[in-house]
Amino acid sequence: MPKLEVKNVTFAYQDVKTILKDINIILNDGELVSLLGVSGAGKTTLFNVIAGLYRPQQGQVLLNGEDITGQSGKISYMLQKDMLLPYRTVEDNVALPLMIRGVGKKEARRTAGQYFAQFGIEGTQKKYPAELSGGMRQRAALLRTYLFSSDVALLDEPFSALDTLTKSEMHRWYLEVMDTIRLSTVFITHDVDEAILLSDRIYLLGQRPGVITDEIVIDVPKPRPADFNLSQEFLDYKRQIVSKIRETPRDHASNDGRRL
Repeated sequence: MPKLEVKNVTFAYQDVKTILKDINIILNDGELVSLLGVSGAGKTTLFNVIAGLYRPQQGQVLLNGEDITGQSGKISYMLQKDMLLPYRTVEDNVALPLMIRGVGKKEARRTAGQYFAQFGIEGTQKKYPAELSGGMRQRAALLRTYLFSSDVALLDEPFSALDTLTKSEMHRWYLEVMDTIRLSTVFITHDVDEAILLSDRIYLLGQRPGVITDEIVIDVPKPRPADFNLSQEFLDYKRQIVSKIRETPRDHASNDGRRL
């Protein structure tokens, strides 16, 4: 049974034509699956549907076989920005999902504290977000996301604001953490290189309406070689994906400034 399944999902806003049409996605246990497509293809809208923030006009979202369509709070969702609260310490930011569920502050801090070393932020508990580097803030935000839901994480371009070296380090780190805690991830990106480096499979999303145009399997075992991005195999995947994206028809109609 897939960890997460999106079945025949179609979604439209009231004032906009169909944004997503007949979307089918499968995420297996321990996988990282990327959604790759141009801006306006509906990637963020699809995440809102998966997270239960939007209810589709058609289709289902299944988590471990259970229909969770339109139910928020079942799957964790991390946006581009870390969204750490500046007036809370790092430990209280990370423990926030537990406290929201009714866990006492002391117990929530204790539970969250067990993961600080594993997530590479040991020693930051009493600091405030402004005292951390961009990479450390993202680690803290990812731990908070994990504590919200330990099965599946939706990550919306979480590393896009980082510099190249920090981003590369975060890629290696996240794959190691995923493997350790058996976290399954759906990952939004515009970056073809990032998708190839991180993913087990890549879904290409065309616009508009957003449809799955292709599924690319990255058939390279993990952990991948440090120089994988310099290999001929990597370049072959990149050529294949870029070629398929260029072949995808695009509708340039206005979306009224709404992020899709």
